[in-house]
Amino acid sequence: MTAEHTRLTAALRELRARAGLSLAALAERTAYSKSSWERYLNGRILPPRQAVRELCRIADEPEEPLVALWEIAESTWSGRAAVRASTPASAVEEPRPPSAGPPPRSGRPHGRRGRLMVVLAAAYTVIGGGIALALFLLPGRGTADDEPLSDPVPHSTGPQCRGAACEGLDPIRLICGINPDTLTTYRTATGAHVELRHSRKCGASWARAWGTAIGDRLEVAADGPAHEVRVANRDDTETYVYTGMAAARSGTTVRACFRPASPDEERECVEARVGAPTSPQ
Repeated sequence: MTAEHTRLTAALRELRARAGLSLAALAERTAYSKSSWERYLNGRILPPRQAVRELCRIADEPEEPLVALWEIAESTWSGRAAVRASTPASAVEEPRPPSAGPPPRSGRPHGRRGRLMVVLAAAYTVIGGGIALALFLLPGRGTADDEPLSDPVPHSTGPQCRGAACEGLDPIRLICGINPDTLTTYRTATGAHVELRHSRKCGASWARAWGTAIGDRLEVAADGPAHEVRVANRDDTETYVYTGMAAARSGTTVRACFRPASPDEERECVEARVGAPTSPQ
């Protein structure tokens, strides 16, 4: 079981315990059997995306945090991110420049305090309510099966910006990260995984990376300025980092560049065109 799968399993177990749901109750209220849920929650197999969504639904919790975890776990489980993709015609490798000026303004969220805070903390203060952060910070702790389900909190699911208004801003905070397209996935020479993402509703793209090292940098650009994020600490390496958004409409070419922290490694870039066939989710 991969580290990504382990984190997803721990989060699912915590959510089930918080909601006070037995395996029998899960089987009764979803399309999946008791034995299937036992395998999902014990980490024997990766659950389908829909099973994750159904657990969130019956627990009255927003699904986006766990679906984001599922996407990363599925990438490694399925092998999409396990081998280096053949470099597409639009992908190029460039030498590391001898010097660089101050990095562009980062689009990363604030509040990097816990294992998955980098992904969730700022994002779901806007979406509202959500799963308590402790759900993700302590995956190995014990839980009380009889803990009552908290009242659901209304939350907005509509994107908060469009096109140029999204430039440089956080895609998760502004609710552009719900059901995005994957433009391309690329594995770097250092083993990091880079994805170019695009929101049709927001008309904007961004890049994300995992399997990184402290000091690595990731940037994205379309027709405007580049937006960069730096892997700052261990929490970032154990989850993923993502850039701010670049406005991108159909036909726009979006470019992501990964700059390793090690001076012995070269900068690597990959491009994809919005509107081209997307990678499987």
